[in-house]
Amino acid sequence: MPSEYTLTKDAPAPLPGIYSQAVRAGNYVYTSGSVGMTKEGEMVPGTVQDRTRQVIQNLEAVLRGSGMSLANVVKANIYLSNLSKDFGAVNEVWKELMPEPKPARTCVGVAELPAGGTDVEIEFVAFDG
Repeated sequence: MPSEYTLTKDAPAPLPGIYSQAVRAGNYVYTSGSVGMTKEGEMVPGTVQDRTRQVIQNLEAVLRGSGMSLANVVKANIYLSNLSKDFGAVNEVWKELMPEPKPARTCVGVAELPAGGTDVEIEFVAFDG
């Protein structure tokens, strides 16, 4: 089964030669992790909630580029650099933006995230079938 790769200008560009925004394999789309950057590559100032909104908007744009939407998300992985402080705040945005039924989800506290200045990273698996 050949893979299809997504590249949309409506989300931050991936690092050239390092990763794709998303890969479609059959009826599944696997997104790369996204952080709270605008499509212009600027980190969103403010709270973890502001950056979480931006992350979900970025991933929604990537899913659209793959012919899907947030309603197709079946699994999410969330990485927080301060789990005990930010878990509740991220959950508030999650409840607000993610459609029912909510996807399966894992949330992990990490020591550091790769993009300087971010405190949240999210990746999705979506299914269209």
